[in-house]
Amino acid sequence: MRAEPVPHESKLYYEFSHVYDHVFGRVFGRRIRGVVESLCIPPGAKVLEVGVGTGLSLEAYPRHCHVVGIDLAPDMLQIAQEKVNRHGWRHVTLMEMDAQKLSFPDDSFDYVTAFHVVSVVPDPRRAVAEMARVLKPGGTLVVINHFRSRNPVLARLDRWIEPVTRRLGWRALDLDEVFAGSPVRPKRTYRKPGRSLFTIVIARNEKTAPLSGASPRGREPAPAPVA
Repeated sequence: MRAEPVPHESKLYYEFSHVYDHVFGRVFGRRIRGVVESLCIPPGAKVLEVGVGTGLSLEAYPRHCHVVGIDLAPDMLQIAQEKVNRHGWRHVTLMEMDAQKLSFPDDSFDYVTAFHVVSVVPDPRRAVAEMARVLKPGGTLVVINHFRSRNPVLARLDRWIEPVTRRLGWRALDLDEVFAGSPVRPKRTYRKPGRSLFTIVIARNEKTAPLSGASPRGREPAPAPVA
């Protein structure tokens, strides 16, 4: 019998990984790919996708950038790697890694993306802080997530169903609380279509660039990519 997943490994990943693309791809896939394409990522840019899952977004990234996708669920990563191999995406590297403890040096990426992830990790603020750490000053963070509504009636509904959603491994969050204390500042938040449950956040990293010659704070060397 398979061991119960730890809290930040949502049951959705383990119980539905084999049908994730067929079920959740129809719900999330078009939105995710549309957002990636709208970024107009320039040639040579370095992109980190946190919680890449089965790789629903990978076909949307231009081949002139380099994409690193990380996830904590090996079953999902295996499916994503099969896509990478099948399509010959040489610009994509996949790694097994915890979103709350990224094994990259400071200021490593021009873009960081996180789609339907921050509700799953135990400490969303810590995850966002890690994304900000590895994101270059002036870099772009893109988040898609269900955040608690500012409408009091809908906010109460979120709290009412939270015991159920927690059993599935996710919960509604307050957007301002998630970004509190981080140098990343949301510049645009919107929903597409307008009545969608999911908010798209485009944010800019406003941290100060390190002084010339200063050594960035780093982590342990990054683990080897998924074979």
